[in-house]
Amino acid sequence: MTESRKDINKDIKQDKRIYTLSSERPAKAVVSMGLPLIAGMFIMVLYNLVDTFFIGLMRDDYQLAAVNLAYPVMMVTIAISNMVGTGASTLIARSIGAGEMEKADRTLTTGFVLTVITSLVITVLGLLFLDPIVQGLGAKSNTMLYTQQYVRILLIGTLFTMGNYTFGQLLRGEGSVKPSILGMAAGTIANILLDPLFIFGLGLQIRGAAIATVLGNAVGMGITVAIYIKGRSILKPGRAYIRPNREIVTEIYRVGVPAALETLLTSAAYIVNNNLAVAYGELTVAAMGISQKLMSLGNYIYQGFAAGVQPIMGYNYGAKNHQRMLAILKAGVLIVSCTELAVMLIYGVFAPFLIGIFTDSPEVIDTGSKVLRALICILPFVGATSMSRMSFQAMGRPMHAFVITLVRQLVLYIPLLFLMNHVWHFNGLIWAQPVTEVIMMAVSLRLLVKTIKELPD
Repeated sequence: MTESRKDINKDIKQDKRIYTLSSERPAKAVVSMGLPLIAGMFIMVLYNLVDTFFIGLMRDDYQLAAVNLAYPVMMVTIAISNMVGTGASTLIARSIGAGEMEKADRTLTTGFVLTVITSLVITVLGLLFLDPIVQGLGAKSNTMLYTQQYVRILLIGTLFTMGNYTFGQLLRGEGSVKPSILGMAAGTIANILLDPLFIFGLGLQIRGAAIATVLGNAVGMGITVAIYIKGRSILKPGRAYIRPNREIVTEIYRVGVPAALETLLTSAAYIVNNNLAVAYGELTVAAMGISQKLMSLGNYIYQGFAAGVQPIMGYNYGAKNHQRMLAILKAGVLIVSCTELAVMLIYGVFAPFLIGIFTDSPEVIDTGSKVLRALICILPFVGATSMSRMSFQAMGRPMHAFVITLVRQLVLYIPLLFLMNHVWHFNGLIWAQPVTEVIMMAVSLRLLVKTIKELPD
């Protein structure tokens, strides 16, 4: 196996996907890797909104509330998927860059095995503790049964949810971005088609929505697995690698666990923000909620570019091509900052119109416009921070990435929320994040550039 892998290394280096990672012009490489991921993130947003939309057509507020209450279960599942997917995909990129194809194959297979094992553990534990989980989600007497029904089916389908998400990340680790998006797109389309069939056609109501979600994820995962089975991927999972290698498993979790913790810290910061906003009234909370939904567009742009840069940085780190890493970083920051400036301009000019799409309340529109115009000021800065964090993960330096998140959320953002809210009240609350992002951009870029320049040849 080792010899055959060495024999085809030359052919692999000529592969268009590897060429993008190794030799394509920096700006073009960043765009070609980033744009499909941005599209994929929009697809995931649509995926999450489909169940809510069709359940809403039933005009049953309790079932609609149950879908929203169950949403954290999906988020926790994706966070755990990200732990395996990020750890394995970054190791894959570094291994390919170093010409260690057998290690890349072994890492891929280990990623598959860990996904299956972890998903089964979640399913078993989740079903055993279903009632406490549902109660912890906030379900009450009117929503308890519906939430149980929805969560139970989601837990049974954990393998498909994790597989759809994680296997796509593994494909991106080898530079196969577009095929990874194909699975997500197919899963979303399947969910859209199956929702009305199961909810209304078969009369399964909220259970039908959950079944459609699970089957949609199964379709997405199936397409990704088919890509590997049919040999359309660079890497090949093998039976010889099914038994996990301790070194590889350790490396996957060394990078993956901090990545999962980043998601949890970000969620905690949002919870603090929302709890402080409650003091200014329910309409203010509604306005902030609408603004945050609109901000997701700008967020997915910088997150997509950052995720696209990750395998490029990982490959070139493995290949010890440090000059290209700096060139990719420079191109990535420039592209994401210019793109976000355009989004910032559009949102700033059309803020009242955009808020008005979701509400007719003059007060909500006025407050929402104010919030949105403050939040958009993060866009030219936050992309550089996200790109730095992803680059550290790609280099196998998860603690550097985690420190950036720790400083950003716990040292700066959350304390600034309390401090600025206390001093400047609502204005301080909505401007805490822009202040945080300006500081973090300078800190994270300085740390990353210094690290790359100090790398041994």
